[in-house]
Amino acid sequence: MTDIDKLCRRFLLQCLLLLLVATAAAWAVGHYGDISGLGTPVAVSVGFSIVIELADVFIWRRIAKRNPDALTTFYTAVSGFRMLLALATMFVYYLVAERSGIMLFVMVFLAYYVVFLAHHALFFSRVSNDSDKLTK
Repeated sequence: MTDIDKLCRRFLLQCLLLLLVATAAAWAVGHYGDISGLGTPVAVSVGFSIVIELADVFIWRRIAKRNPDALTTFYTAVSGFRMLLALATMFVYYLVAERSGIMLFVMVFLAYYVVFLAHHALFFSRVSNDSDKLTK
């Protein structure tokens, strides 16, 4: 098995664990803070995170194996694309949802966004620093 494939599995496992922790934290805050209406914001945030992280790691694996010199461009593109998709998701929710639930959604969604953005940055900065050791 290659180092790149091992890194992809590690990234996906870490994403899954982060997703479980973030969701448990959201439910705990909702339960102990007596906040109702967390179901839809958490579901949308989880779905967004899963889709983005899966696309992120599969595209990274393909680029790392075929053209490792393009990885710096990939990291920049992923950050911009993730931000645009997050803005689009929040805008669609704004159009669909009731006015009273918008702020709760934005707070929950941004919490997930920041957690996974930090994970992405930390994981791939570490991988980039060790890129000379990677094997296909």
